[in-house]
Amino acid sequence: MTSAMAGGAALTRWQGNSPVIYIDTVSRRLRLVQGGRVLYDFSVAVGKPTTPTPAGSYRILEKTMNPGGPFGTRWMRFTDRAHGIHGTNEPWLIGQAVSNGCVRMYNEDVELLYDLVSIGTPVVVTA
Repeated sequence: MTSAMAGGAALTRWQGNSPVIYIDTVSRRLRLVQGGRVLYDFSVAVGKPTTPTPAGSYRILEKTMNPGGPFGTRWMRFTDRAHGIHGTNEPWLIGQAVSNGCVRMYNEDVELLYDLVSIGTPVVVTA
């Protein structure tokens, strides 16, 4: 995997055939990469300047179906401080920096991602 494809030198440490979630908070994109190939590239909403999505390397810690409300149809927690990747009940905000640090996706996109990743899947967030 080249750092240009993945969005930075820190991202090159995850190699192999397992899926990895890369979140670029500047471009507001979430990419699912496997074996050095981008399988999916989604537009997302990220944390606003006062509550940014935290940069760093994480793993999916918890998955919940149908959490409801502002979390849409799926929830995947990736930090101990309860930051997650989730759906939304406000899809018109996708592509903006509006959350309290979570990564919001269209419900149909998060449902697809949810089915492709498991507890322990690496999540790399760059700012």
